[in-house]
This record gives sequence, structure tokens and C-alpha cells, in this order.
Amino acid sequence: MFTRSAADSSPGAVVNQSAVEPRDEAVSTRVQRAALPLYVGRIKVHPKRVSGPYRGVKWLLLAVCLGVYYLLPWLRWDRGERLPDQAVMIDLDGRRAYFFFIEIWPQEVYYITGLLILAAFGLFLATALFGRLWCGYACPQTVWTDLFMAVERLIEGDRAARIRLDKESPGAAKLAKRAAKHAAWLAIAAMTGGAWVMYFGDAPTMLAALFKGEASVEAYVFVGLFTATTYLLAGWAREQLCTYMCPWPRFQAAMQDEHSLTVSYRAWRGEPRGAHKAGTSWEGRGDCVDCKQCIAACPTGIDIRDGQQLECIGCGLCIDACDEIMAKVGRPRGLVAFDTLAALAARAQGRKYRLPLVRARTALYAGLVLATMAAMGVALALRSEAELNVLRDRTPLFVTLSDGGVRNGYTLKVINKTQADRTYRLELSGLPGARMSVVGGEDAPADRPVSVGARLDSVESVRVFVTLPGERLAGESASVRFALRDVRGRQVAAHDSVFLGPRPRP
Repeated sequence: MFTRSAADSSPGAVVNQSAVEPRDEAVSTRVQRAALPLYVGRIKVHPKRVSGPYRGVKWLLLAVCLGVYYLLPWLRWDRGERLPDQAVMIDLDGRRAYFFFIEIWPQEVYYITGLLILAAFGLFLATALFGRLWCGYACPQTVWTDLFMAVERLIEGDRAARIRLDKESPGAAKLAKRAAKHAAWLAIAAMTGGAWVMYFGDAPTMLAALFKGEASVEAYVFVGLFTATTYLLAGWAREQLCTYMCPWPRFQAAMQDEHSLTVSYRAWRGEPRGAHKAGTSWEGRGDCVDCKQCIAACPTGIDIRDGQQLECIGCGLCIDACDEIMAKVGRPRGLVAFDTLAALAARAQGRKYRLPLVRARTALYAGLVLATMAAMGVALALRSEAELNVLRDRTPLFVTLSDGGVRNGYTLKVINKTQADRTYRLELSGLPGARMSVVGGEDAPADRPVSVGARLDSVESVRVFVTLPGERLAGESASVRFALRDVRGRQVAAHDSVFLGPRPRP
């Protein structure tokens, strides 16, 4: 990223004169690398404001992403009495997660895992097709940094004005602008932290509690944490996070190939570059006038003409900046554009190129995305309305009765996942000759209805005894299945367990 020659090294460095003028290129390269410092200070980036189709798409996605994040907790969804009416909510007290019509229980966390896997495969597919499209348009770091830069530009001015302000001596005007900017940044960061905690409780109630000082300590801690990180990362770190902290730039090379669309400089058309005077011929030179507007527009401060670089987030702002200059000098747009390495090489050699969207890696990633979506869809479609958990007594493991029979005790947890009261019946299978009785008296019928309400803690515990005549137990253990049936006789849940008895005598 940073290169310095031996002559530009620090004053304290000792450079061998014979090495400065080496006899071959390999020696020169080794000397220059040895002269490079281990650490280089940050060069502050002042991106200029640009207009164009890519900037317009970024503004649109910024508004959509921020609107979803800040407003989604306020969206209502009627789930009936006794249930929260917030459309998207993680109810820690009720041990539920709600996403519109979907209700996720703690034991169904695999749905969250499925969403993460789907997001990963989707990101792989997008990267294989369009490079770092996610980084340039929808990554939270990019979205909030764009917002912070817009505020900074509104208060301090565009690129040239901000550079002049940095060089100015401290004064009242400079202090006022800086104070206003940081106050606005902190307000946005505080709104970001406040919006986050509203996903974990009723938004209107949570907002009132935060301002009244009645919210939990955890809520204030997370508001403070998100406020600090948003202010630090979007206001101060900016491109440094993308370059040094984010692992994705290191991974993307494994996802891309020579047919991936990335922001590219078409050197076959732009070189040789140089200043151009109006009215002079374009013969024998390239279209690039070396105005460096692509560098000025870049949020990470790189020169796209140097080729693909780790720092490039694929936002396309350099395309808008370059197209504006091309229009002014009367040359075709697209000197900087989304293109592929294969296309650049083909056009440089005068060959035609056709973009193959269907390739081995894109087919693989698309297949994985579809398979994950299908698996999650089937899991949701076949999701049961009830769940049955069985806990076998461990003390004692079994009881030998006076008639030689063996009895095991179990605790059954019946969970109602619907939003209405339900009645179920228990059923025992897999153990011929066994008799099940519900605790509450030996005469309690085994098929006694079990009613489970629709309240948030809709779990009903049932104690049962399973008794087996001694001659029916062939070994120390046998498999047994408990089933749950609704009033229509449909099996809605089942759970396998084990029945234990004494060791057979030899």
C-alpha cells in the first residue's frame, strides 16, 4: 500500500550509495524493501462529493438500510392477547424471538444458524459475481460511515473546505464547526445504540424507560457500547477498519475469479495518460487526463488506476467522478467501470469478450443458497405445533414391585407452540404389555387430557409411571416411545426414551 524509495527513507536511516544505484533490478528491489518502515502513519482521507448513478444507488440503499434499522422496532404485528405486538422482537423474558408471523423458541435456534449460513452463501455468490458489492453498498460500516461523511460535509464543507479547515490554526470558527460535527455524530451514535436495545423489548415502553432512568442496567450498557463503537468506527476509523480490521478483503480473493465484475480502470483505453488541452488532438494518447478525481472521490483514498487493491470496497464512486470528467472533455464514459480481468485482457488484445454468468463457482454457490433456502422452508412447513420432552427418573432408576413387575418414573414436558390453548392426549408404544398411569392416583387414566395454555410459558409438566410385568422384560433395558396426540387423533410430537429393569439372573 505504501512505497518509499531509499532516498525517501527516514533521516536516521543509513543507505549504501552503491545500493541506491544497483547493478541489477533484483538487488534494487531488495534494498528498497529493506528501507521501508514497518509502520506508516495514517494519511487522512477527504472524499469529495460526487453525483451519478452509483452515488444515487448508494443514497437509496443508505436510506433503506437506516430506515429498516431505526424504524423496524416500531412496526406492530397483532399476535393476539397476551403476546407482544412488535413485529420483530427478541423477547428475553418470554424466551421467544418474533419475526412477523414466525415465532422462534430457544430450542429452535437452528433457524438462526440457517439464516447465517444462507447469508454466508449469498455473500459468496454476490462476491463471485460482483466483487465487493456488499462492502460498497450494504455493509453497516459503509452505511454509517456514509452517513457520518454526509454530516461532516454538511457542516464543514466539501473536500477542499475540509482540507483548508484541517490546516487552519485553532479558532472560534473552527472550534464551532468541529463541536457541531462531533455533537451530530454522537447524536446519531446514541440513536443507533437506542434502536438496538428496542429489538429486545417493546419499543415505546423501552424508549420511555430509557429517558426516565427506569431501564435495566444491561440496556444502558448496550446503549453506551453501541454509541461508543458507532462513533469510533464510523467517525474516526472509517477506511482503516475496512483495510486493517475487516477479514473480508483477505477472503474475497478465494471467492472471485477472472470473470468477477469489479471496479476497474481500462488501461487499454486510458494509457498513455496525461494532461490534455482543449482543441488538441487525442491521437497517440489515452483518454485519461490524469485529473486524479477518481482518487479524490474514493472513500479509502486509493488510485483505481493501480489495478485491483485490497482497500477498494467496490462502491463505484470513482466511476461517477471519472464519467463526469469524460463528459467535460468530450470522451466516452466508462474509462473506469465495473469490468472483469478477463475482459480487460481480451480488449487490450483486440479480442471480443462475453461474460459467463454461469460458472463452476457461481453454480456451486447458487446451489448452496437454494439448498439452504429449501431446507429452511421445509423445516418451517413441517414445524410441529407442540413439543414433548421426557426426563426419566434417576433416583431410583426403577422400582421392583411385590408382584415382580418393574416400574419406571418419567416427567413429561408438554410444550404448546401455538397461540391458542390446546388439549393433548399421551400415548405409550414400543413396550408390549406395559401400562402407563398419570401420577395422581393409581386409577388415573393414562389417556387423561393434558391442557396447555397459550401463555408465554406454555409448558405443562406431567408425571407418569410405566409398569411392565417382570416376565415381559427381556434385558436390563428396552426402548419406549411417548407420543402426543391432539383432539383429532393426529400425532403432533413424540419422544424416545428407555425403560430400565434389574439385571437378569443367570
